[in-house]
Amino acid sequence: MNAHSEKKPAVLIVAAGSGERMGEGGPKQYRPLGGQAVLCHAIRAFQAHPGIGEVRVVIHPDHRADYDVACGSLGLPEPVMGGKTRQESVLHGLKALAENAPERVLVHDAARPFITESLISRVLEGMRHSPAVIPVIPVVDTLKEVIGQHVTGTPIRSTMRAVQTPQGFHFAPLLKAHERFAGTGATDDAMVMELAGHDVTVVEGEMRNRKLTTPDDWRWAQREREENMVIVTGQGFDVHQFVAHPDGTPEDARVVRLGGVSIPHSHRLEGHSDADAVLHALTDALLGAAGAGDIGQHFPPSDAKWKGADSEIFLKEALAKVQSEGGRVQHVDVTILCEAPKIGPHRDAMRSRLASLLGLAEKRVNVKATTTETLGFTGRREGLAAMAVATVAFAG
Repeated sequence: MNAHSEKKPAVLIVAAGSGERMGEGGPKQYRPLGGQAVLCHAIRAFQAHPGIGEVRVVIHPDHRADYDVACGSLGLPEPVMGGKTRQESVLHGLKALAENAPERVLVHDAARPFITESLISRVLEGMRHSPAVIPVIPVVDTLKEVIGQHVTGTPIRSTMRAVQTPQGFHFAPLLKAHERFAGTGATDDAMVMELAGHDVTVVEGEMRNRKLTTPDDWRWAQREREENMVIVTGQGFDVHQFVAHPDGTPEDARVVRLGGVSIPHSHRLEGHSDADAVLHALTDALLGAAGAGDIGQHFPPSDAKWKGADSEIFLKEALAKVQSEGGRVQHVDVTILCEAPKIGPHRDAMRSRLASLLGLAEKRVNVKATTTETLGFTGRREGLAAMAVATVAFAG
């Protein structure tokens, strides 16, 4: 087959379990880990891989609201409703994928959030030579066969392997095998292919690609995520000119908007939106940390719909972008440069508003103000400027 004519393999992520062994805290696939749900880590890993096509998720019917909150912004097709067993859920997912006739498919457990590009690539390469490929890792402990309280055998450890996902398959044989052996209680998809008589080959798995099942697994995952976070900083700068309020503006409406707070002032700031220079600078800082360009690209002043817009919209969108990339804002620091208005009396209100918008404790938000000693346009009171720095933690 011509490699250039091949469809990219589809991915089926199985997230229909209840996760009861994990203990309290809700379904494990929707628990926040490093700023996003466990399931989202797996989804993003596949979406980011250049060799992957459609990504489809199988969920428990009772978890639809959790799924929409966690994954609603990821641009995925409609989720598939799972069945009573994992095997039944996979079959439901395969039938949904069949509508687009993929040639190959990877099946992955949602509870494995540490899937890497290199592991996905190894499975993809293995699928070129075998109808079924599974990643495995060595078994380090001696294994015993046990019935009741009695040992009945000791398998040879050197031939034993622990199996992981994603498992890769030629699509048509896997769907046929699942239909033929439905209800047999297979614990993974390779077992179904074995029952159908297909050869199953292995590639090297990764110790870090651990399935989260117990409270101990969860504690390990939290430590692992924290230890592998990458700290990134973004910076932003914005300037706006002061102009007179329109004639007839009521006294209580003669304000300047800064950091989401209305401050009484003789002049207002000129801009296409509400000209909140603090929120604009902070929006750029977050976009910079996410490597997502600048505020003008996302909210161009040439677009009439942003005329007079509340700049909190921009900040919220930038925050959502950071979070969609797996980032978590740790701290922001803002400096306002102006001769007037006086910022000091409004600093606490500004910190409180910014903390609320960003979901941060107030101690993680700093607001400073300074003058330019009457120099330049700020010194002449022609306008003001704002600078912002955002510190964001991203998964490594």
